[in-house]
Amino acid sequence: MKQIHLLILLLAATGFAGCRESTPPAPAAVSNDSRLPDHAQPKLRTMKMYLGAETLDAELALTEEQEMTGMMFRTNIQETDAMLFTLPVPQRASFWMKNCPESISAAYITPDGVIQEIHHLEQNDTNAVVAGRDDIQFVLETKEGWFTRHNISPGTMITSEKGPLAEVFLRRR
Repeated sequence: MKQIHLLILLLAATGFAGCRESTPPAPAAVSNDSRLPDHAQPKLRTMKMYLGAETLDAELALTEEQEMTGMMFRTNIQETDAMLFTLPVPQRASFWMKNCPESISAAYITPDGVIQEIHHLEQNDTNAVVAGRDDIQFVLETKEGWFTRHNISPGTMITSEKGPLAEVFLRRR
């Protein structure tokens, strides 16, 4: 029983990998991590996201494997491509680009659905892009520069076709 608790604790501590991770890895740990996916995942279930006057059909990374894989190995990311990550608790989000051949933009979002930070994530960069605050609950990844091209900035509220992000994604946890 003690080993099971230790395993659960270890899994929780490692967080998500792939295009998202909880702490920056040592370079050797990244290159030797056999848990990392080795191919792109198929397109995930989507949900409409509303950002001011803009609409995106965002893929939903809901399982640990989907979160770990994220946009790894995806090429030819389109203007309409997006992926939403729901973090288990508000935290200082940390995403990286291991095995991501295209740069992307990522919005770091608080539980109330408000974009707090927008970051550029450089292709194949294994250095984590850490949030400047510790209350990030969602991350929305898009084609590089999407937020700028669509005049979306920090302070923009995001809702889904089913309602506020917190009501849709956090009530189940």
